[in-house]
Amino acid sequence: MIALIKTLGFSLALIFAFAGVTYVLPQMKGEAPVEKTVDVGALTMDSFVVLGEDLFQGKGTCTLCHNKLGRAPDLLAFDAVQVSVERLADSRYQGAAADAEDYLRESMVAPNAYVVAGFGKKGSNDTESPMPAMDGPPAQLSQLEIDAIIAFLQSKDGNEVTVALPSEADAPAVAAKNEAAPATAAADTAQAAIAKYGCAACHAILESESPVGPNLKDVGGRMSVAQIRDSIVAPKAVITEGFPPIMPDFPAMTLQELELIVQFLAQQNGSQG
Repeated sequence: MIALIKTLGFSLALIFAFAGVTYVLPQMKGEAPVEKTVDVGALTMDSFVVLGEDLFQGKGTCTLCHNKLGRAPDLLAFDAVQVSVERLADSRYQGAAADAEDYLRESMVAPNAYVVAGFGKKGSNDTESPMPAMDGPPAQLSQLEIDAIIAFLQSKDGNEVTVALPSEADAPAVAAKNEAAPATAAADTAQAAIAKYGCAACHAILESESPVGPNLKDVGGRMSVAQIRDSIVAPKAVITEGFPPIMPDFPAMTLQELELIVQFLAQQNGSQG
C-alpha cells in the first residue's frame, strides 16, 4: 500500500510539473503581439501625446537603451526637437528628412541614417546603429504608434506638436494596414533570432560588447539550460544583481526561436575567440 501511494504521489508530481511547463511555454508562441485598441475618432492631441509616452515607456521599449546608463542618448534629458535640427545640419547626416518631425520618424525606422558619435556598433566607426527599426521586431510599432511617440517627444519640452492627429476618417485605413501587415518570418538560426529580437543592443553577445545587460558570452558556464530558458520566458522573475529590471517580454517569439537562442547560449562558456 505504501509503495502504491508513493507511486501515485510521484505520478501526480510529474503531471503537475508538466502542467507547469505547458502553462509557461505557450506565452512564447508565434502569435503577433496583442495591440492596444485605440479609438482613433476619440483621440485628442493631449491623449495622443499620453499614448506616445506610454509607448515610449512600454511597448516601444525605448527606455531600455535611451536612459542614464549611457547605452544610447538619453532622450528625456534634452530637447529632442532642438537636437534633431542640429543633427540635420551635421555633415555626417545621411538621411532624407526635411525637418525635426521627419528626423525623429526616420531615426526610428531607419536608424542608420544618422548614428550619434560614440553610439554606433563596435567597429562600424559610427556608421551602423545597434538600434533595430521600430516598425520591425521586436517592437513592431505601427505608423500611428510611431507618430504618437514623435508627438510625445515634441511635447515633452514645450515644443509645438506638428504630427497630424489621426482623424476618424483615417480609422478604416489604419485598421486595414494593420490587418494587411505581413507576418514576420521566423528566424531559422540562433544568430538570426538574436538579431531579430535585438539581444545585442543590451547584452555582450556575438560581436556586441554592450554593458547594459549581463554578459552572455559566458552564460553557458554559469546557468543551466532551464535557467537560460526561464530568463527569456520570464525575464523579471530573477534579476541579475547590479542590473536594472528592464528586459522586455517577447510575446512574438516562437518556440523554435526560443530554443535556438537557448541552445546557442548554453554553449557560450567564454572560451570562444
